[in-house]
Amino acid sequence: MHKKLVNYCTIDLSIIPDGPILIKSGREGADPTNPDMEFVRTFYKDGWSIYLPGSSLKGAIRAHAERIVRTVGSEQRPPDNTQQIWASHLLDEKNQNNNPNFYLEKWKNTEKKKKLEDRHPNPGAELYRQSCFVSQIFGNTAIASRIRFEDAHPVDIKQLRLEERNGVAIDRIFGSVAVGPFNYQVCTAGEFKTKIHLKNFTLAQLGLIGLVLRDLNDGWFGLGFAKSRGLGTVKVKYDSAIVQYPGCQFDSETRKIRQIGSSQEWDSNYLLGAGEFLTKEEAQKYGFPQSDKQYSEGFAQSLDLGIGVKLTWGNNTSSGVEDLFARAVNVWGEVLKA
Repeated sequence: MHKKLVNYCTIDLSIIPDGPILIKSGREGADPTNPDMEFVRTFYKDGWSIYLPGSSLKGAIRAHAERIVRTVGSEQRPPDNTQQIWASHLLDEKNQNNNPNFYLEKWKNTEKKKKLEDRHPNPGAELYRQSCFVSQIFGNTAIASRIRFEDAHPVDIKQLRLEERNGVAIDRIFGSVAVGPFNYQVCTAGEFKTKIHLKNFTLAQLGLIGLVLRDLNDGWFGLGFAKSRGLGTVKVKYDSAIVQYPGCQFDSETRKIRQIGSSQEWDSNYLLGAGEFLTKEEAQKYGFPQSDKQYSEGFAQSLDLGIGVKLTWGNNTSSGVEDLFARAVNVWGEVLKA
């Protein structure tokens, strides 16, 4: 499915510290006056500034997505491979049948040993289908990620508030100081702007991302260093969301979304998953649900140059980004019931 682009979602949001947060730099600076643990920094808007790396955001959000799906579904891969697992163990070296780093690699090696005419006609689709629900979004060693996180940069550097704190590491056996005292830098105020991009997604996958962002805003998990000691809690503020259908056209007279080269059409306010744009055979190869749509309050219009359609949600319109996630979470709930 990376050879096609049937739908694309961009979520524009801001992350606001709800207390001290610290995403540590991987190395100590040469300046002895700086704290032992410094915030990561980059050159941004003609000056050096702290920021929240996209890799740190992706790691925290993937970890919580795995918690959610393990709570409601199985994490063990069935021997007959008839059902999809929700979240596999990427670090489990004992149960190789439940680790995609092993069983997908084993499948690929088996295919390579076959004669050319006996090989699977679409190995990419089969690798995607055998991957767990979370890996289908975030990727693994066999398939690429469908989600991308931009670095979160400060909206206004002058609004940032940085301070230093002191700490020690306690020996768990003797109760004495093991390391320290040491000092570390935290950010207690400011606003960081970022974007999340998701392509060729099902509505259930989009719904899971919405649930994770809801839990991040509610403080169920945090970002960065020392989360168990009160650091890392943030608030999430949605700015806008756009869902695009590059292979469609918008008919302003009939208010219909039409797929180019096909007789498929939908009402202008429909939120459409990837399976809606595929043939029955293509959807079965990847395991996409072919009926994957929800009515929404998004505002539909044509993309630039007249090819492509986009639906827009924004806090300055009658329907906020929460409406987008609410519709997608409805589909996620139906998947759980099934």
